[in-house]
Amino acid sequence: NAMEAELKAAGISKDVVTVLTQVVVDEKDDAFVNPTKPIGPFLSEEEAKAEMAATGATFKEDSGRGWRKVVASPKPIDIHESKAINTLVDNDIITISCGGGGIPVVGTELRGVEAVIDKDFASEKLAHLVDADKFIILTGVDNVYINFGKENEQKLTHVTVAELEQYKAEGHFAPGSMLPKIEAAVQFAENNPGKEAIITSLECLGKIGEDASVGTTVTL
Repeated sequence: NAMEAELKAAGISKDVVTVLTQVVVDEKDDAFVNPTKPIGPFLSEEEAKAEMAATGATFKEDSGRGWRKVVASPKPIDIHESKAINTLVDNDIITISCGGGGIPVVGTELRGVEAVIDKDFASEKLAHLVDADKFIILTGVDNVYINFGKENEQKLTHVTVAELEQYKAEGHFAPGSMLPKIEAAVQFAENNPGKEAIITSLECLGKIGEDASVGTTVTL
């Protein structure tokens, strides 16, 4: 509704739909053996251990703030609704999908599993499946930086997969923050030769293609 209201205010008449998205994952993914994605409220150590004993769930201490339940964050291998989404897009309908990373399912019967899929990886998988011309990831900064927050920080405007892999190995990107966006952008560039992934902010989205300094473009 919010997007439709904004479009109408701008004098644009377009249909907007949301697709509940089932994201297929491999039930043998190593992420199920070592769950790392924190969810739910913070508990004391005593409460967490009681929950683990009662339910078999896994809890871990989270940055000194308390204990939280952790679940798997497996990589997506397919998007069940990709063909339907492609049909909507081909008919000029703005389509919102993969919300929150999508609903994780396994097997041909699409059985639900307890997990949280990273939204950047889910979006990359969908972009590949629908043959998107570009893959744009929006975040809180206009560009990707190396040495971020330091005196020698450097803005990246155009970078290759090989260069990003080197920066990643040097530890420039924080896990759970910029790192999954970097990995998703690299994956799209590798899976779609000749196409580009772009990481930028919502505020700069409209300037892509007009200002070469806006956003970080990733190519093979």
